[in-house]
Amino acid sequence: MTTTPAVDARELPVTVSFTRRADPAHTREMTAWIRAGLTMAESFPGFLGAGWVRPRGGSDEWHMLCRFTDQAALEAWEASAERAWWLRSAEGLAEVTRTERRTGIEGWFDEPAATEVVSPAGPAAPPRWKQATTIWLVFYPLNLLATVTLGVWLDGLPVALRVAVVTLTLTPLMTYLLLPWITRRLQWWLAGRSWRDR
Repeated sequence: MTTTPAVDARELPVTVSFTRRADPAHTREMTAWIRAGLTMAESFPGFLGAGWVRPRGGSDEWHMLCRFTDQAALEAWEASAERAWWLRSAEGLAEVTRTERRTGIEGWFDEPAATEVVSPAGPAAPPRWKQATTIWLVFYPLNLLATVTLGVWLDGLPVALRVAVVTLTLTPLMTYLLLPWITRRLQWWLAGRSWRDR
């Protein structure tokens, strides 16, 4: 009786499938972006091939596939500065909806040795500087208004009590009224879209 030695899944070829969502109005930009990324990946050691499928009709989902000799080769590509630049260049153009890694070419030829599916919980958070700018846009005028109104009324109170009254007044206004309002109006900018695509 012959036994087949166990194969470490990290040493098997690995295929990564990406699904990204993009506005159908930006088909040319999306096509150029995908081709640039796949061309870049071709120069990495262990790259075995790639492909992509354009959405049909009015669909906004694009499917890409990359294959590497093993998990280490894939990880080198994923950790590369080139790939990071490529991904950043799609901010505001494409949104990741699903990433799946498999050993072998399951679903086509052989049985999977390992499968990993990653689905992002929601859209990526805007850069911190944009979040800070958005908060400041409502915090500054609200704080100014509080200083010239509440500040006059609370002038005789100790500093700690004045700050407590002001923060207890401003925090709910910021949290429940002004921040949701400004965020809705600046959503296009926070998401990295242009003014015309808002």
